[in-house]
Amino acid sequence: MKIGFIGAGPVAQTIARHTLSVGHHVVLSNSRGPESLAALVAELGAGAAAGTAKEAAEQDLVVLATKWWNVQAALFSVGNWKGKILVDTTNRVASIEPLALGDITGRTSSEIVADLAPGARVVKAFNTVPMSWISDFSRSKPKTAFFLSGDDADAKKVVSDLIEEIGFYSLDLGSLAIGGRLQQTGGPLVGVDLTFNKRFVLPTID
Repeated sequence: MKIGFIGAGPVAQTIARHTLSVGHHVVLSNSRGPESLAALVAELGAGAAAGTAKEAAEQDLVVLATKWWNVQAALFSVGNWKGKILVDTTNRVASIEPLALGDITGRTSSEIVADLAPGARVVKAFNTVPMSWISDFSRSKPKTAFFLSGDDADAKKVVSDLIEEIGFYSLDLGSLAIGGRLQQTGGPLVGVDLTFNKRFVLPTID
């Protein structure tokens, strides 16, 4: 699968490394242009490339990994989102220093993303844990659970299968309105570490 990233910071880099490790290809983009990503692409190695946001959005799956205040400009730079699977990893905050959430009432952050990318099949995922928690890229890494939400069942299955393929657990919370509120910043599931170091098997009862 070819995965495009709008944004090339720690979230994009971490997810890209996990997907590259299982044979997928990635196209990273940022607001400064492909040339600024040459060193990162070289570091990521085979399967990694740089492009524009529009080129990233042409891939099989698109990951939105920008700061919240850059979301609108990033989505508008692509324009046509019809039918695309868009994974929203963003966290809605008013500022970082000091950390302030601002108004998180009303529509969820991912519903706002869907409004800004009409036609996209938005899936909320990869936003609830710091990337430092999943910085082990080996096949023996601990299995962290990732929540996901969305209104398109087929799109959610693609994202869920990818989460499982790269070595994590996938937990479907339902719609963007209901599940998205649970996992957006300010919700009860942000910062919850569900990591399993070994697979448990329930004993059988004769």
